[in-house]
Amino acid sequence: MTEKLGRWGRRIVRARGCRSVPKWRWDVTTQLRIYTVRPGRLDAWVAAWRTLVVPLRQRFGFEISGSWVDVERQQHIWLVSHPGPQSFEEANVDYWRSPERIAMGLDPHDYLLSEEIRTVDPVL
Repeated sequence: MTEKLGRWGRRIVRARGCRSVPKWRWDVTTQLRIYTVRPGRLDAWVAAWRTLVVPLRQRFGFEISGSWVDVERQQHIWLVSHPGPQSFEEANVDYWRSPERIAMGLDPHDYLLSEEIRTVDPVL
Protein backbone atom coordinates (compact mmCIF):
# COMPACT_ATOMS: atom_id res chain seq x y z
CA MET A 1 0.00 0.00 0.00
CA THR A 2 1.28 3.49 -0.83
CA GLU A 3 0.26 6.77 0.76
CA LYS A 4 1.00 10.35 -0.23
CA LEU A 5 -0.55 13.80 -0.13
CA GLY A 6 -2.22 15.12 -3.24
CA ARG A 7 -1.96 18.65 -4.57
CA TRP A 8 -4.44 20.16 -2.10
CA GLY A 9 -3.36 18.16 0.94
CA ARG A 10 -5.83 15.35 0.38
CA ARG A 11 -4.51 11.98 1.52
CA ILE A 12 -4.20 9.43 -1.25
CA VAL A 13 -3.97 5.76 -0.27
CA ARG A 14 -3.70 3.04 -2.87
CA ALA A 15 -3.32 -0.68 -2.43
CA ARG A 16 -1.16 -2.30 -5.08
CA GLY A 17 -3.20 -3.69 -7.92
CA CYS A 18 -6.45 -2.21 -6.57
CA ARG A 19 -8.57 0.39 -8.24
CA SER A 20 -11.66 1.97 -6.80
CA VAL A 21 -14.59 1.72 -9.21
CA PRO A 22 -17.85 3.45 -8.27
CA LYS A 23 -21.04 1.42 -8.44
CA TRP A 24 -23.29 3.41 -10.75
CA ARG A 25 -27.04 3.49 -10.34
CA TRP A 26 -28.95 3.50 -13.59
CA ASP A 27 -31.85 5.63 -12.29
CA VAL A 28 -29.79 8.63 -11.14
CA THR A 29 -29.02 11.76 -13.15
CA THR A 30 -25.27 12.41 -13.30
CA GLN A 31 -23.59 15.47 -14.71
CA LEU A 32 -20.02 15.76 -15.90
CA ARG A 33 -18.94 19.34 -15.32
CA ILE A 34 -15.87 20.85 -16.94
CA TYR A 35 -14.95 24.29 -15.70
CA THR A 36 -12.23 26.33 -17.37
CA VAL A 37 -10.74 28.49 -14.63
CA ARG A 38 -9.25 31.96 -14.99
CA PRO A 39 -5.43 31.95 -15.19
CA GLY A 40 -3.83 31.84 -11.75
CA ARG A 41 -7.12 31.01 -9.97
CA LEU A 42 -7.21 27.20 -10.16
CA ASP A 43 -5.88 26.55 -6.64
CA ALA A 44 -8.16 29.22 -5.11
CA TRP A 45 -11.19 27.87 -7.00
CA VAL A 46 -10.58 24.27 -5.93
CA ALA A 47 -10.06 25.33 -2.30
CA ALA A 48 -13.32 27.34 -2.29
CA TRP A 49 -15.20 24.56 -4.11
CA ARG A 50 -13.99 21.90 -1.64
CA THR A 51 -14.71 23.90 1.52
CA LEU A 52 -17.90 25.73 0.50
CA VAL A 53 -19.63 24.11 -2.47
CA VAL A 54 -19.13 20.40 -1.75
CA PRO A 55 -20.51 20.39 1.84
CA LEU A 56 -23.57 22.40 0.83
CA ARG A 57 -24.22 20.26 -2.25
CA GLN A 58 -24.06 17.20 0.00
CA ARG A 59 -26.54 18.74 2.46
CA PHE A 60 -28.93 19.13 -0.49
CA GLY A 61 -28.60 15.42 -1.32
CA PHE A 62 -26.06 15.66 -4.15
CA GLU A 63 -23.28 13.12 -4.45
CA ILE A 64 -19.85 14.09 -5.76
CA SER A 65 -18.32 10.93 -7.21
CA GLY A 66 -15.09 12.41 -8.53
CA SER A 67 -13.14 15.61 -9.01
CA TRP A 68 -9.98 16.25 -11.01
CA VAL A 69 -7.88 19.12 -12.29
CA ASP A 70 -6.21 19.44 -15.66
CA VAL A 71 -3.49 21.92 -14.77
CA GLU A 72 -2.29 22.28 -18.36
CA ARG A 73 -5.74 23.41 -19.52
CA GLN A 74 -6.62 25.20 -16.24
CA GLN A 75 -9.73 23.03 -15.87
CA HIS A 76 -11.65 21.56 -12.96
CA ILE A 77 -13.63 18.46 -13.89
CA TRP A 78 -16.14 16.80 -11.58
CA LEU A 79 -19.06 14.38 -11.48
CA VAL A 80 -22.20 15.28 -9.53
CA SER A 81 -25.41 13.31 -9.19
CA HIS A 82 -28.66 13.52 -7.30
CA PRO A 83 -30.40 10.26 -6.37
CA GLY A 84 -33.80 11.81 -5.54
CA PRO A 85 -36.58 11.85 -4.55
CA GLN A 86 -36.44 15.23 -6.34
CA SER A 87 -35.17 15.44 -9.88
CA PHE A 88 -31.66 16.76 -10.40
CA GLU A 89 -33.08 19.96 -11.86
CA GLU A 90 -35.44 20.58 -8.91
CA ALA A 91 -32.70 19.95 -6.36
CA ASN A 92 -30.33 22.22 -8.28
CA VAL A 93 -32.86 25.08 -8.24
CA ASP A 94 -33.35 24.59 -4.49
CA TYR A 95 -29.58 24.60 -3.97
CA TRP A 96 -29.02 27.85 -5.88
CA ARG A 97 -32.01 29.61 -4.25
CA SER A 98 -31.15 28.49 -0.72
CA PRO A 99 -30.24 31.14 1.88
CA GLU A 100 -27.03 29.15 2.57
CA ARG A 101 -25.89 29.34 -1.07
CA ILE A 102 -26.74 33.02 -1.30
CA ALA A 103 -24.93 33.75 1.98
CA MET A 104 -21.88 31.82 0.75
CA GLY A 105 -20.90 34.83 -1.34
CA LEU A 106 -19.03 32.67 -3.84
CA ASP A 107 -19.64 33.87 -7.39
CA PRO A 108 -18.36 31.28 -9.87
CA HIS A 109 -17.85 34.00 -12.49
CA ASP A 110 -15.05 35.43 -10.32
CA TYR A 111 -13.14 32.21 -10.97
CA LEU A 112 -14.50 30.57 -14.11
CA LEU A 113 -14.11 31.49 -17.76
CA SER A 114 -16.52 28.82 -18.97
CA GLU A 115 -18.62 25.86 -17.89
CA GLU A 116 -19.42 22.76 -19.91
CA ILE A 117 -22.15 20.63 -18.34
CA ARG A 118 -23.06 17.25 -19.80
CA THR A 119 -25.67 14.82 -18.53
CA VAL A 120 -24.11 11.38 -18.83
CA ASP A 121 -25.39 7.82 -18.56
CA PRO A 122 -23.40 4.81 -17.30
CA VAL A 123 -22.48 2.03 -19.70
CA LEU A 124 -20.47 -0.16 -17.33
